[in-house]
Amino acid sequence: MAKQGSSVFLEDWLKSIGGIANSKPTSSSAREIIQAWAELRSSLEHQFFDDRHIQSLKILVNSQSSLYVADPQAKLVISLLSSPNFSISDESYPLFLRILYIWLRKSLRPSLVLVDSSVEVLSQIFSSKIELRKNPLFISEGVLVLGAISYLPSASEKSKLCCLELLCRVLEEDYLLVGGIVPEFLAGIGYAFSSSVNAHVVRLLDSLLGIWSKVNGPIDTLSSGLMILHMIAWVTSGLINLHSFEKLDVFSHATLVSSKESYASFAVVMAAAGILRAFNTYKGLLSSSERETISRIRISAQDCLESIARNFISTMEGSSITGNDHRRSVLLLCISLAIARCGPVSARPPVLISVVYALLTEIFPLQRLYAKINEFSFSELSVLGLTLVKEHLGSIPFKEAGAIAGVLCSQYASLGEEEKSIVENLVWDYCRDVYSRHRLVNLVLHGREDELLESIEKIAESAFLMVVVFALAVTKEKLGSKYTLESQFDVSVKILVSFSCMEYFRRIRLPEYMDTIRGVVGSIQGNESACVYFIESMPTYQDQTNGPDNSIGQKIQYSWAKDEVQTARMLFYIRVVPTCIEHVPTQVYGKVVAPTMFLYMGHPNSKVVRASHSVFIAFMSGKDDIDDEKRTTLKEELVFYYIERSLSGYPGITPFEGMASGVAALVRYLPAGSPAIFYCIDSLTVKATSLCSENFMDDGDLWKTWQGDLEPSKKILDMLLRLISLVDIQVLPSLMKSLAQLIIKLPTEGQNLILDQLYSLVSEADDVTRKPMLVSWLQSLSYLCSLSKSAEAHSNEKQSLKQSTRLANFAWLIDPLNRIRSYARL
Repeated sequence: MAKQGSSVFLEDWLKSIGGIANSKPTSSSAREIIQAWAELRSSLEHQFFDDRHIQSLKILVNSQSSLYVADPQAKLVISLLSSPNFSISDESYPLFLRILYIWLRKSLRPSLVLVDSSVEVLSQIFSSKIELRKNPLFISEGVLVLGAISYLPSASEKSKLCCLELLCRVLEEDYLLVGGIVPEFLAGIGYAFSSSVNAHVVRLLDSLLGIWSKVNGPIDTLSSGLMILHMIAWVTSGLINLHSFEKLDVFSHATLVSSKESYASFAVVMAAAGILRAFNTYKGLLSSSERETISRIRISAQDCLESIARNFISTMEGSSITGNDHRRSVLLLCISLAIARCGPVSARPPVLISVVYALLTEIFPLQRLYAKINEFSFSELSVLGLTLVKEHLGSIPFKEAGAIAGVLCSQYASLGEEEKSIVENLVWDYCRDVYSRHRLVNLVLHGREDELLESIEKIAESAFLMVVVFALAVTKEKLGSKYTLESQFDVSVKILVSFSCMEYFRRIRLPEYMDTIRGVVGSIQGNESACVYFIESMPTYQDQTNGPDNSIGQKIQYSWAKDEVQTARMLFYIRVVPTCIEHVPTQVYGKVVAPTMFLYMGHPNSKVVRASHSVFIAFMSGKDDIDDEKRTTLKEELVFYYIERSLSGYPGITPFEGMASGVAALVRYLPAGSPAIFYCIDSLTVKATSLCSENFMDDGDLWKTWQGDLEPSKKILDMLLRLISLVDIQVLPSLMKSLAQLIIKLPTEGQNLILDQLYSLVSEADDVTRKPMLVSWLQSLSYLCSLSKSAEAHSNEKQSLKQSTRLANFAWLIDPLNRIRSYARL
């Protein structure tokens, strides 16, 4: 049989399956138990029963985990129940029935005479005690006892038939009480199904599967569904072990093939899953006819699941995926958990689509949670909202999300093209909706209800994992030769957009994530239309700076730089854009990419800023295969704002490494003598002069610290020095002039350090065109610096006059012809 755990009581095992807490048993001492039995024997002898004896019964029942009831003790209980000479209180009947149940479940070979006697007593009680039939506790204990007798191998067929008949009548007449005793109700039916007598199978199924649809019957719950699944698996395993295939055939046919309209769909789903689970876990040997029977029943079970899923999907057409209907929710959860727990099954499109609905609306119900939070006032969020989210985090479906998502990903490839598209679109639409909703929730709750926000994001993180694993399955299937390039481009872009929407929730490194990214980026890199499709999916500059609509009703002051969800999404785009920049038309880059690139160069997050500089570098260094003139013109135009944007944020926001790489790229790849390069050099010189005047002019000792951490001004100077070997020959004279004007203004220590660097740089140069100019320039610069040192002793007025005279006379050094002549004289 299927494992029932350590408990001999089927209802206790089912409670653990359904997440229902079992009452903690109170341990009584052996002396107390012996005394309790003595009190009951005394009661029978003296034909007197009072509260003292009820307390004795309670002591025995509370010790059921360790209590063993032998035949003599069972005989005592039966005698007390059947004695006509004294009255037993209604409160004691459920206790007596529980002791009989313990006897039946724990005794290896109960007396057949006593079993038959107990059946007679039970029949008499249920027929005569009409008032007791209104007590749920009495009904629950009665159902268990009747089921246990029908399950007992040694009981007579007459007793079993009587119990089955009585059990069916109780369930049919007293179904209104079942809502509070579901585990006991299911355990009693489970025992009855496992009886060696084949009678009343259909009547029992009518009660099991139809009671949930009756007026005022028990409410559909996932807990009940899980208990049904495992109870049916237990029953099926028992029938297989006993080779009772005739009864199994009748049982499965009535459940799966001849299922009645009155049967609750969620119960039928779980019953079918229980049968499949038993088949998939059975390891024993079977005859060929038995294997054929199981194979036929297996197909019927899967057909049954498919039929219910198809009917569900038909009701979903035209309705909102975020709708909240209790019965629909339970059915979806039952379908998903049924597939996750029943073991390997063949792919059925309606079932898999239902699993997707369950994942997106019930297991990761972010959209419903956002809507619910919208209904709460801020005073209610910390209590009601947090409770709602934490309850879901502790729920069985959320804990089994990985297994359910695994079924989706493993069976996705088996779907037809139409079903694949349906499933994909559901997932991609979900990602976009979660992004837009969570963006607003994060802005409103951040700093106000952080615990609630963190709890919501735990659900979103799991949803992100599901999206990643599913996207990997899609790439493995669709980025192959059997699909057209257009189809591959389309799915690649949709995956990238979906990943961008969920990027905020990426908190761990996932190999599946990187594998998917590499696959889809490689797919679109060489195609212009795919690259444009991806770029144009980026939120517009207006969307990025204006913020989302505040539907929560709380006025918030929006700042794009504090919008963490949007920042994460844009960082994703900014990182992917350089991989396909060469195939992005100039117009698209200038209209879509450039505004976002410049905006995020001013973001307080250094990681985002560095990525933005990388976009600029990729564009500057990219090949100009098409519309060369337009692309070159745009590059030059962008340089002016790039330099302005970078230097305005330096050293606070702009990272030096990003700006240095950007400057190196523009001087390398812009046309020789481009005005943009001259503007870049002039701007860097002005910035360096400004920083030097702020940090070093009043304290020459600060220059000695340059051997350690470089100061912002020194970094700019180093950049200008490195440009000496990078800029083209047309720009070099302007660079040398700007550097000379800057260096002469430095303190003596600064001049010495810079000159040493220049000497090293010029001596290592091997450019025969550039080196003569640099040698002459360096000699003249060294001479001017020596003059500036001697002038430090003079008055400020005279020093200013001399400096301006020297700088005016310095123009001859800038003339290339004069420098070449000077070099020749050297």
